[in-house]
Amino acid sequence: MLTEDGSCTKCGVTPVTDDRKQGCPVCLFAEGLTLLGVDGAELETSPSDQRADDMPSSPWQLGDFGDYELQEEVGRGGQGVVYRARQKSLNRTVALKVVGLGPWATEAHLKRFRLEAESAAALDHPGIVPIYEVGEREGFCYFSMKLIEGSTLDRVVRREPLPLREAVALTAKMARSVHYAHERGILHRDIKPGNILLDGNGEPHLTDFGLARLVETESTVTRTTELLGTPSYIAPEQAGGDPSRPPTPANDVYGVGAVFYQLLTGHPPFAGRTAFETVQLVLGAEPRAPRGRNPKIDRDLDTICLKCLEKDPERRYPSARALAEDLERWLRHEPILARRTGILLRGRKWVWRNATATGLAASLVALVAAVGTIVWKSESAGRPMPTGIAVLPFQNLSAQKENPWLADGVQDDILTKLAKIAGLKVISRSSVMQYRGAQNTCEIGEALRVSHVLQGSVRREHGRIHLNAQLIDTRTDTHVWAEEFDRDASEMFALQGEIARKVAEQLHVKVSAAEELAIARPPTVDLAAFDFYARAENLLLTANFNGNGKASLLEAAALLERATAVDPSFFQAYCELAYTHDTLYFFGFDHTRARLALAERAIAEAFRLRPDAGEAHLTRAGNLYRGYLDYAGALAELALARRTLPNDQRVFALEGYIERRRGHQERALVSLERAADLDPRNSFILRQIAMSYQDLRRYPAAESALERARAIDPDDLDVKVARANLELIWKANTGPLHRLMEEIRAKNPGAIAGVSDSLFTCALAERDTAAARVALSVFGKDTFGNDAVRFPRSFGDALIARMENDPQGARASLLAARATQEKIVAAQPDYGPPLCVLGLIDAGLGRKEEALREGRRAVELLPREKDASNGAHMIEYLAMIAAWVGEKDLACAQLAIAVRPPIGLSYGQLKLLPFWDPLRGDPRFEKLVASLAPENTARP
Repeated sequence: MLTEDGSCTKCGVTPVTDDRKQGCPVCLFAEGLTLLGVDGAELETSPSDQRADDMPSSPWQLGDFGDYELQEEVGRGGQGVVYRARQKSLNRTVALKVVGLGPWATEAHLKRFRLEAESAAALDHPGIVPIYEVGEREGFCYFSMKLIEGSTLDRVVRREPLPLREAVALTAKMARSVHYAHERGILHRDIKPGNILLDGNGEPHLTDFGLARLVETESTVTRTTELLGTPSYIAPEQAGGDPSRPPTPANDVYGVGAVFYQLLTGHPPFAGRTAFETVQLVLGAEPRAPRGRNPKIDRDLDTICLKCLEKDPERRYPSARALAEDLERWLRHEPILARRTGILLRGRKWVWRNATATGLAASLVALVAAVGTIVWKSESAGRPMPTGIAVLPFQNLSAQKENPWLADGVQDDILTKLAKIAGLKVISRSSVMQYRGAQNTCEIGEALRVSHVLQGSVRREHGRIHLNAQLIDTRTDTHVWAEEFDRDASEMFALQGEIARKVAEQLHVKVSAAEELAIARPPTVDLAAFDFYARAENLLLTANFNGNGKASLLEAAALLERATAVDPSFFQAYCELAYTHDTLYFFGFDHTRARLALAERAIAEAFRLRPDAGEAHLTRAGNLYRGYLDYAGALAELALARRTLPNDQRVFALEGYIERRRGHQERALVSLERAADLDPRNSFILRQIAMSYQDLRRYPAAESALERARAIDPDDLDVKVARANLELIWKANTGPLHRLMEEIRAKNPGAIAGVSDSLFTCALAERDTAAARVALSVFGKDTFGNDAVRFPRSFGDALIARMENDPQGARASLLAARATQEKIVAAQPDYGPPLCVLGLIDAGLGRKEEALREGRRAVELLPREKDASNGAHMIEYLAMIAAWVGEKDLACAQLAIAVRPPIGLSYGQLKLLPFWDPLRGDPRFEKLVASLAPENTARP
């Protein structure tokens, strides 16, 4: 029974729900336990803490279990036993979960078990343990999953608490994984330390979706009023067991917050002597502030954690991603978005929980208001403003206006020095170059999300350097510091370090001894070498890595060679030279061993000069990735680079590209978003983020990323093309791309060469052979295609002839294409992309055996496991080759693999492009195409 103030006359708890007709959920829960024959006092707070001798015996002896050989028991949960097992048919070691009640389980238990497996099997994320197989055997339900070699989080933290930053980083990763599941309509509903596995690298993996359910499901199993979850970690609305309140993502946000609380303090937020008592606390008490348990925790972490544990779901983070982003802000020493619960609200909560003291409410509110004002003022005064800086392009005032490289080089070096300070957020150069000559510092600060900008001018004449520098507070548009320097030209490099040091002092940023040394170190001792380097840097900043980018890269390499020849001790020039050679190799402009050797020679020189420098490790990471697809080695080098390059977006961007090639798109997105935060006006990174979402077929998210890029520069042609292409692959809609191509030809014909690939693709999709010929004429002698798969122009002529049903013309063009491609393959015999192109040419010529052999060899040389991006293309082209030579069974089988995300073929590509014409009409092909169609597209 409930009193007038809503509290229970039996247990004294004020229910979370306002529906008094439901009664007290705590008492209802206790009555339910009694009906089940269980005394609430006998229940442990956490099943993971149960003693082994309290658990039911194993349902199976070790040995054969169908296709599985049970090797040892590795864990138990509320419903199942988990074994280490060997799957005999695939000869792989797995974790096998078998329902604990076996043939005595009720149908409701079995339904929930099947739902558990089906829900989890739909998830494909590096932070979620993947499900391999689901089945039943002799009354036992089971599923096999990836075996994570490691330990559960609760066991790890029981041995030794995690360092604070490590705990925050782990929770952010866990929240990202949970958000991924939520985006797919799946809730976990039992997030706790025992359901989080840490692998050998300390990476978290969420497991045991035994309580997960599809949000949209209508299953009666999920409508049960049973208490689902572990009392110490479940949300109040979940503990209340109110069937009128369906579970929401807010339940899991609470669960993540409860785990975070334990990582911070060593205790769960609520822990009674029994489950019944714990539920009482969850429903009726406020958690003790983490800072009260662990004084090392700052106010921001305290705020983040308590926001997750709000009783009202509406006051928690709106999503697990929002929680992850706030944690990542804290890791980057940036202001969090969450706000501490004000003293007024805390007072109101106290009154709500202690409603018998209503006579004191008015006095309490007055007192709280007064104290709250004092606290708010004191906290506002003591809270530091975010410290971040953008170094804007320096104005060139030299008489030789045709040589602006010096001013750009000065800006670049000052920016690079400041970026080495861990406590300072520094915007990358690519985001600030567009502000050359801009004056409105307030708008710049808001756009780049920084508190300060540094701007200045450089004049070089008669062997002297005249330099002016101004530090401006973007929030008030006031000068914080300004100084003019007049030095001998030979002192220029020392001057750049002096300016960086003075800026750090003005911003009151702590600079370590190692950072001080890095700031003081000059980039070179020779002005001529610096000039060559600055010119190369500008070329690399604007180089287009598709189509016509080869010329810019080769020119940059030549300039950097001259810089190192003039000054053999020019460390940074060697790093950029290695990067340039690796890029030429990686993008297929010169995919030869000779090019790779040039990169390795430059890296050796960089390590000879400064073996411990972060830039050297970053350069080697790029080489291991681009030259050898050695992901583990590259990531290890990046970890070393990050120690001294905390604000270098290249570190995070490269990490994102590596994770994407590994097929870990979610991890890639976290890294790429971090790079975008450091380089917020870099539309290239935003296009890469869009590409990752596109590869996952999360097209609305890709669209959003491109809109962010378009907001930076509405006239950015690359962004426009990417947005129009998205419509083609997503919805098989060529309209936006067609209109854009027409607009470019009418208003900016000089730019058409830069978009010729898209022009040709649009023409092929629309079966417009005349427009396709126009596109080919733009190519000139260049190739066309995507990523590393490039076709000679004569192959385009062959495609057009095939579309026009001209076999003789097609054959002539294919023979010409083969002559060209043979030379490319001969120069790169162990590289899959050129070989798959040769295979498709041979398929068109009717050379069936050669074509299939070349296609299969390309897949062997570059498997998807080694390169998720280009490896997927190899499978795609093997399917295409098989289709062209009439092997439709093989084509459909390979195509079924090629469409799997990430990086799978899209609906628009299969629906419209003529490459797939030999399969049209085949029911298997048509069914596959229809399966990829967006929901609002009519399907046959």
